[in-house]
Amino acid sequence: MAEPVGRVMSSNVPSFAELFRDCEHSAVHLEMRDTYAVDYEKSGFAAWQQGHRLNPDDRASWWRPWLDLVSETVARGVAIRRARIVSEPVTDYIKFEHSGTFTNIEAGEKVRWLPRRRASDLSLPGNDFWLYDDRLVRFNHFTGEGTSLGGEMVDDPAVVELCSSAFEAVWERATPHRDYEV
Repeated sequence: MAEPVGRVMSSNVPSFAELFRDCEHSAVHLEMRDTYAVDYEKSGFAAWQQGHRLNPDDRASWWRPWLDLVSETVARGVAIRRARIVSEPVTDYIKFEHSGTFTNIEAGEKVRWLPRRRASDLSLPGNDFWLYDDRLVRFNHFTGEGTSLGGEMVDDPAVVELCSSAFEAVWERATPHRDYEV
């Protein structure tokens, strides 16, 4: 079966560094899972479960390549926003994510949280995504346990519009990170 027009398979998905480098105005990210099991977070999540917390004053211990990329992109004038839809009470993973979100904010992202019960009447795509400059969507695919299956690029205008309107609806209802308590 042929792939629909406007889709690029996982093997051809540009890196986040490439996508951010080419981004000119905005990058928005919608997260809708209550747990992720991505390899690069496993040790940090395990340490958090054992009581370790990031020290905001010890930037060298938590500043990493992702935050450099975000910071450099924001410095070029690109607005980066992240919205998270979460079930309440939140999972331990969301508590972990919330406790480390100050790093994203320090890098220049704006972050908001929306309880899932307040999203019931919103039209949302079936997967987490990044939307670049309101023209290009990178869907993130995961297994049921939260392991990454890679990404998919879509530039179909109808899909771009769905993702843009979904993100803006979530953003409008969501609570800024500084005011959201887990």
